[in-house]
Amino acid sequence: MMTAARSVDSGIAGPGELDRYPYTEAPAGERAAIRSWDGNDAELGRVSRRGSASRGRGLHGQLVQQLGQMIVSGDLGADRPLVPEEIGQRFEVSRTVVRESLRVLEAKGLVSARPNVGTRVRPVSDWNLLDPDIIEWRAFGPQRDDQRRELGELRWTIEPLAARLAAGHGREEIQQRLGDMVEIMGHAIAQGDGITCSRADAEFHSLLIQAAGNRMLEHLSGIVSAALQVSGGPITGCDRPSETSLGHHARIVDALATGDAVGAEAAMRQLLVVHSEVERPEVERVVPAPREH
Repeated sequence: MMTAARSVDSGIAGPGELDRYPYTEAPAGERAAIRSWDGNDAELGRVSRRGSASRGRGLHGQLVQQLGQMIVSGDLGADRPLVPEEIGQRFEVSRTVVRESLRVLEAKGLVSARPNVGTRVRPVSDWNLLDPDIIEWRAFGPQRDDQRRELGELRWTIEPLAARLAAGHGREEIQQRLGDMVEIMGHAIAQGDGITCSRADAEFHSLLIQAAGNRMLEHLSGIVSAALQVSGGPITGCDRPSETSLGHHARIVDALATGDAVGAEAAMRQLLVVHSEVERPEVERVVPAPREH
């Protein structure tokens, strides 16, 4: 049985350590707020069963979130053994929940399970760094600055190319939806509706990659969405209304409509410059709530 102190073998956090991983609040119907660990010692280091049925994410998603954050933050270092029985006791969850959670983490490259060796944390070189969850965990942890810089560099590679390719495909239905997103963003900025603006912006960038007609690029759309979520790009654009940013979005749509590949690529590069210039230097370090797995 695990003691109140951190286990030397497993490295599972003891009381007082898990409260470093708060969750963000989200609109009702999307994410239910998860109780923070700010009670007495008996409540620390466990996923509460109370209200779990209404959370939608369940104990499984929460355990994936907690263990994933602890690994990515370095609290559970490389080659550290993860003993399922100890995890179950510490978080007060069943073997099934632990087993399913470790399988998810294994699929992300964070842990490995081998006969006669057990489950161990894998080094960073083995992680699937393009996984949206890992992107978020890194972006709100000690590797925050590196992750945001790397995401920005990746966007500069992906999105101008997507804009150029999209101009040559003439997918009118997607171009129409892109125009709709620009219009929604304009209304949202005028009304100070940051949430609607952010969602429309994220949809715009996702649609643009789809319009490129390249399935490998389309596979990376989740990465761009995660980058937008953690970089402050779309949110900043709506918190600080910018006709310049909105104008670049509109110019991309216009270039696509006329088949101007060079113009579309140039407008996207200008948009990325604007996003990088207005990105907030400090964003509250709150990790998004668990995803469905």
